[in-house]
Amino acid sequence: MTAAAPSPDPGAFHTTRWTLVLQAGGGDAPGAQAALGELCEAYWEPVFRFLRREGRDADTSRELAQAFFARLLGGAGITGADPRRGRFRSYLLGALKHFLADQRRDARRLKRGGGQALERLDGDGGEAEPAFQIADPNAAPDDREFDRQWALAVMERGLAVVEAQLRNGGKARQFEVLKPWLAGDAASLDQAAAAAELGMTSGAVKVAVHRLRERFRKAVRDEIAQTVEGEEEIAGELRYLVEVLA
Repeated sequence: MTAAAPSPDPGAFHTTRWTLVLQAGGGDAPGAQAALGELCEAYWEPVFRFLRREGRDADTSRELAQAFFARLLGGAGITGADPRRGRFRSYLLGALKHFLADQRRDARRLKRGGGQALERLDGDGGEAEPAFQIADPNAAPDDREFDRQWALAVMERGLAVVEAQLRNGGKARQFEVLKPWLAGDAASLDQAAAAAELGMTSGAVKVAVHRLRERFRKAVRDEIAQTVEGEEEIAGELRYLVEVLA
């Protein structure tokens, strides 16, 4: 796992589905491990940022993120995912919280027992205990911050897909000039200046901005569609994305 989320391949990521991971139970079913790996790569950054915002330095946060994803990709706890709450971001946050709790517990054991094994007081560690837990849907403030980082990651990946599409179409310069219309305050932007810079008419720029926004909306929607099922859930996640970024 690298220290930053990789640039997405617009032709590859969209064949991955979190439901494939759920259905496979984290086992060796064809494509399940690859699907989980791609999802983890895509959302490495929200985990890292969340760890940083809790007060850790960059190196410690990076090491914890690496260890967390190594554990997740090792197959621990995938079978504990609840398909009724199958959003990958919810599962990921629950898994991260459980991982951090384990880290704190292990640190206390070392401090109190000098490295000697101690008896568990919270259960026998049997199969009945889930390896990871799903995040509580009644989101606490730290949950909300994680969701905000998730939303930023979704937007960044959608933007990267659109950029790749335009670059591949020989319109890299157009993307650079018109990109502010995707994230900025449109009322403060000057389409006439953009038209002059691109050698286009103002009307052509207006059409290009509209098409760029449509591409971006589709890219963000496609990204979200990897981790939820059905049009209703996709629409709900889109609304929530806008809410947490407001």
